[in-house]
Amino acid sequence: MRTVRIGSGAGFWGDTPTAPAQLVRQGGVDYLVFDYLAEVTMSLLARARSRSPDLGYATDFVDPVMKDILVDVLENNIKVISNAGGVNPEACQDALQRLASEAGLEINIALVKGDDLMPRLKELADVDKTEMFSGEPFPENIQSLSVYLGGRPIAEALDGGAQIVITGKCADSAVVLGPLMHEFGWKDSDYDFLAAGSLAGHCLLYTSPSPRD
Repeated sequence: MRTVRIGSGAGFWGDTPTAPAQLVRQGGVDYLVFDYLAEVTMSLLARARSRSPDLGYATDFVDPVMKDILVDVLENNIKVISNAGGVNPEACQDALQRLASEAGLEINIALVKGDDLMPRLKELADVDKTEMFSGEPFPENIQSLSVYLGGRPIAEALDGGAQIVITGKCADSAVVLGPLMHEFGWKDSDYDFLAAGSLAGHCLLYTSPSPRD
């Protein structure tokens, strides 16, 4: 039986920055995953982006976290998956690429897009809908509008040779499910495997930081 070891570097924005280094240097992990994006975090990131086009992502992911471990990640062939992109994944990718270039490192960073629905705001605003619990109408002042992505685009990025995958909003379990789909070749119709991988993702991220087989 083949084993894939996945370590959880963060379960929320503000989680301890020391755990990723411990996992990379002592955990024997194949993958290091990060989940930053609670709903309230998305609103904070949207506010940050409104102040500067270079913000809107979980800046801690780049510095101090990846700044500290990037060399170790590459030397040990550890793949990193993170939804640190928030509402501005391009800025996160650019910042990480600058970090690597300044260190003289070459790295393949994949960007998963498609969660941001702001370009479709008018189209969606014209649809007859209400808030599912309160019945309130669609608000007029929208700062961000995102959908949850799943594990498939992460798996495809890894299939293409990505060493680091950055996403915007995705299901928290997707950062674990994606690597498992990539490693074991799970199809979208392998419902039992996908359910097991999703459960593993939830358990891993809500008990972070620690490696799990």
